[in-house]
Amino acid sequence: MILGLALAGPASAAELRDQVRSWRTAHEAQVVGDLVDLTAIPSIAADPTGVAAAAERLQDELRRRGFETRKLSAVAGMPPVVYGALASPGAKRTVVFYAHYDGQPVTRSQWRSDPFVPVMRSGLGPDAHDVDWRAAKGRLDPEWRLFGRAASDDKSSIVAFLAAFDALKAAGRRPSVNIKVVWEGEEERGSPHLEAVLRQNQALLASDLWLIGDGPVHQSRKRAIYFGARGSVGLEATIYGPLRALHDGHYGNWVPNPAALAAQLAADLRDPQGRILVPGIVDQVRPLTPAERQAIAALPPIEPALQREFGIAAGETAEGLTLSTMRPALNIRGLRAGQVGEEAANAIPVTAELSIDFRLVPDQTPEHIRAALEAWLRSRGWTVLDAAPDAAARAAHGKLIRLAWEAGYPGYRSDMTTPAAKAVVAAASRAAGEPVAVLPMLGGSVPIYLFADVFKTPVIGLPIVNHDNNQHAANENARLQNLWDGIETYAGLLADLSW
Repeated sequence: MILGLALAGPASAAELRDQVRSWRTAHEAQVVGDLVDLTAIPSIAADPTGVAAAAERLQDELRRRGFETRKLSAVAGMPPVVYGALASPGAKRTVVFYAHYDGQPVTRSQWRSDPFVPVMRSGLGPDAHDVDWRAAKGRLDPEWRLFGRAASDDKSSIVAFLAAFDALKAAGRRPSVNIKVVWEGEEERGSPHLEAVLRQNQALLASDLWLIGDGPVHQSRKRAIYFGARGSVGLEATIYGPLRALHDGHYGNWVPNPAALAAQLAADLRDPQGRILVPGIVDQVRPLTPAERQAIAALPPIEPALQREFGIAAGETAEGLTLSTMRPALNIRGLRAGQVGEEAANAIPVTAELSIDFRLVPDQTPEHIRAALEAWLRSRGWTVLDAAPDAAARAAHGKLIRLAWEAGYPGYRSDMTTPAAKAVVAAASRAAGEPVAVLPMLGGSVPIYLFADVFKTPVIGLPIVNHDNNQHAANENARLQNLWDGIETYAGLLADLSW
């Protein structure tokens, strides 16, 4: 389908930015209302009806704007991938805009309010008060935040894309590229069917570039572009002690204590600077290129501000946040054994549980991580199990550990020096009116390696949401100024991208 917009006369990037900003200023309540309505749909894995409703709404939004649309599935019952396509006369390049419309699971008791009844508040802290944004006169305060599950991760990106498209249409501008849209519905479950969908639809999804609308901007609040993301793999480890809890006076110092074993194991996995101590895990790490190091050096310093925000005296290393996130990480995400506080008992617990996740960088793989860790555990006297031990295993082995591994996926960094990469940075910087922050790789994980692996085209990240959005946690929120900035960034990449 061809977009029926007249091509405006020559205009500078500043004029484009002013046109988009003027449209946004006049439509702020409409844009926020769209984000509120989309956030109110409970599109989480535990609610298949909500996921289906979100997919249906998004397909309708694209269809109303003239896109050819369909829903893509690899197996029956999976949350559909919402696909849209729209050709622009004279465009020589095709760009796929990706985001996901599903959200993380919620524990409602941890939220200040219902995560699916979006609430606007005056800020982020405990003193922030609810705001009736619909009754506000004039422009909305850009520091207000909308609270709700998936408001920022990724529904803000989806709404910003749609608003940017509307702003360009109102200004009489047509996109400089052919557009394809891929909005996924199970990213927060690890994208178990995404690869199959991509491979089954390679011809349909063929393009010159993928832009990934996921992740936060730089902590300085500067708009950002990223060229990769760390991979991820996690595991749940269970360490076994006696068959029943035992009095620690009668049996302590003789019966092995699984809580102590778990604590010692956690300490042995990484040093105080966060460097992984398991041999072999970092052997496959690809070094940073000169261009990547130069981009990191150009970033504004944000560590002192983050130390104040997080209430910490210093980071684990002196290398700074961004360089720290360029290397592999091993995170102890949880350790549980026995009881504490008023429920504490003077007893040796039966088991201890250790939850771990690895953040992978190129060229590491989940398979290599698993093999290296299990070999290291065996070298230190552990018997590695994939099921609970039986009586024979308990009698034969002193250190028993069961590992339940997640599937995981590798990290990815694209070449920052390609013509497409330079064009994206230039267009985003023109949209911002200043150079954007350029990140070689996000510290967080997004399975973008799949797009590069299947399509062999550049994959570049286009984050818009605030860094302090509480994504994956209670009280997730989207700051309005980030939404406004995101509309301008998307508009700039839709209308001003060429190479």
